[in-house]
Amino acid sequence: MSTQLLVDSTAVPASVRTASLLWFTAVGAGAFEATLAAVGMLAGGAASFADLAGGLGLRLAVFAVAIYLAMRLRQGRNWARIALALSLGIFGTLSLVIEPVQWLMDGNSIGEFFANADAMTLTFTVSRVVHLAAVLGAMVLMFGPAANAYFRGVRRRALHR
Repeated sequence: MSTQLLVDSTAVPASVRTASLLWFTAVGAGAFEATLAAVGMLAGGAASFADLAGGLGLRLAVFAVAIYLAMRLRQGRNWARIALALSLGIFGTLSLVIEPVQWLMDGNSIGEFFANADAMTLTFTVSRVVHLAAVLGAMVLMFGPAANAYFRGVRRRALHR
């Protein structure tokens, strides 16, 4: 005779709560990176605030949507999970890694990067690593077995109302 654990399908599993927190972490890291980049461009005279306004506005919109989706994810909205996975999980991850990958493909090395990096560059890099780790962690957690069962349970309850 086998014993089965009964899981409360109404309780938000730890994996979904953590995935949601990781999306918030990714948004925070992205906002921090945008701030560092804007400050660097303004301080270096590479751009004026007016030049940066459009890009910053777009980022703020993306951050707002990500926060909204992460909150809906926690509520068991499968559409939010899919939207996060497709938009930020896939395309967002590509936007985070394409520049460093291109830089490496151009013949540069990681050792060279660290030898030439200043404090601002290293701060940005640490934030980018945290950002990427948060996105990848959230992606894994929001599609794990406990998360899948939670989303199925929410969907079943909605159909039986």
